[in-house]
Amino acid sequence: MTFSSAAEKFGFSAEHHGSVGSTNDLAMASLREKGISGHWVIADQQEGGRGRLGRVWVSKPGNLYASLALVDPCDMARGFQLGFVAALSIYDAMITLGVRSSRLSLKWPNDVLLDDAKLSGILVEGTRLGETQFGAVIGCGINIAHHPDNTPYAATDLAASGINTNCVDVFGALAGAFRHNIDLYAKGSGFSVLRSHWLERARGLGGPIVVRERKGERSGVFRGLDEDGRLLLEAEGAVTPVTAGDVFFE
Repeated sequence: MTFSSAAEKFGFSAEHHGSVGSTNDLAMASLREKGISGHWVIADQQEGGRGRLGRVWVSKPGNLYASLALVDPCDMARGFQLGFVAALSIYDAMITLGVRSSRLSLKWPNDVLLDDAKLSGILVEGTRLGETQFGAVIGCGINIAHHPDNTPYAATDLAASGINTNCVDVFGALAGAFRHNIDLYAKGSGFSVLRSHWLERARGLGGPIVVRERKGERSGVFRGLDEDGRLLLEAEGAVTPVTAGDVFFE
């Protein structure tokens, strides 16, 4: 199996590179120039990989770096919900590869945890295509052979967790899971179903958490997600929706 054949099996196309600056940047350029939906850009390594909030994403060979370009996957206002599509797809891909569900969980907004350590990173970026269309790129980095140290939240990789696999097989499982969850999402009309699936797999639901934001941090109890996907934080008798931040468990 190759990256291309794995993508084609589930109705996608793919291009594979040795080293690039950023798979998200290449996928976005392809989206703007060609407008092709369902196209994956995959690289063995990235020289300018990045994560949420402008953080550097360590991108040495051995892990999977893949970005999916989509045309009109939803309206622009719902674009952030694609992070839930991606997180569930990575979770489902791990199940396909034989990882026990008891070892996996999801951390808001879009982290996948293996044995309570971060296994993957997701970056969703959007753009206008012409006057009416919305283009989105969903970047996925999955730690297969190695993981970074000294991160804000503990990280891990598949090899260190006793799971022997390779980038092509992980991508094949990921592509299949993405096809299922994108179809289930149905341009946003199916988000309530995905929201329920996400909550069933959520780490720390009903327990104390700390949410770190750009201007500080808030503590409270994780009460779930609102209908759009914002985290619900209960503190001092009031429940407040949180749009962005990093979650840490007490």
